[in-house]
Amino acid sequence: MLTLTTLASGSSGNCALVSDGNTHVLIDAGISARRITTALKALGIAPQSLSGVLVTHEHTDHISGLATLTKQLDMPLYASGGTARAMGRKLPLPEGRVRTFRPGETFSIGALEVETFPTPHDAAESTGYAISAGGRKAAVVTDLGYVTAAVEQGIRGAHLLLAEANYEPEWLQCGPYPAYVKARIQGERGHLSNRAGAELACLGAEAGAATVVLAHLSRENNTPQRAYDIVRGALERRGAVIGQDVRLEVAPRDCTGTTYTV
Repeated sequence: MLTLTTLASGSSGNCALVSDGNTHVLIDAGISARRITTALKALGIAPQSLSGVLVTHEHTDHISGLATLTKQLDMPLYASGGTARAMGRKLPLPEGRVRTFRPGETFSIGALEVETFPTPHDAAESTGYAISAGGRKAAVVTDLGYVTAAVEQGIRGAHLLLAEANYEPEWLQCGPYPAYVKARIQGERGHLSNRAGAELACLGAEAGAATVVLAHLSRENNTPQRAYDIVRGALERRGAVIGQDVRLEVAPRDCTGTTYTV
């Protein structure tokens, strides 16, 4: 059995739990350590039983809880070499706690197999993850400007895909952000729009994903309903029946979401 639960998913903080029932890992820790440990306890998981944190990149909304969490819990952090160096300049992390890899490498944490792949984002060495156990696979792909061949390969065969649908382009353009921020978000090292996220969702579904969860929605430039409608339309135009061929949902921004059995 493999499960995935988002503890937060949005521009203000990101954290997800992946577990096979015995080995529990977080993907990112971009909310407070208190929120993380409280959520874990509510899910029936002792924080001390965590086997590690997989870090996608060093932006604050993905690592803000790490410094306190690593003081409280004796567990390793896993990050690409570039992310580890950038993270070390931002956070006081315990000596020798970070285990590095090159995106594209695969390693194990307990019974979990962790595949890594590079993602195009304005960070030092951003990484996506696909985690497998018991013949089941979940892929987490957020914070990327466009879908690369490496991303397509990384999500292939995933039964569950957590996919970014960050913004609606028209809303972004009409919104209050400065021009340089708008350009960054829409750039090739920025974020996926709803339509680009829909394409990622379609690729995932066509490659085997029975569940697609939309994630990392902007509070200012998107809504859960807008993201859902755009992605649902794209899937249906490809011939998918929502609720039958593909389960489509949106992860909540600021609270623990559904626990999905992959």
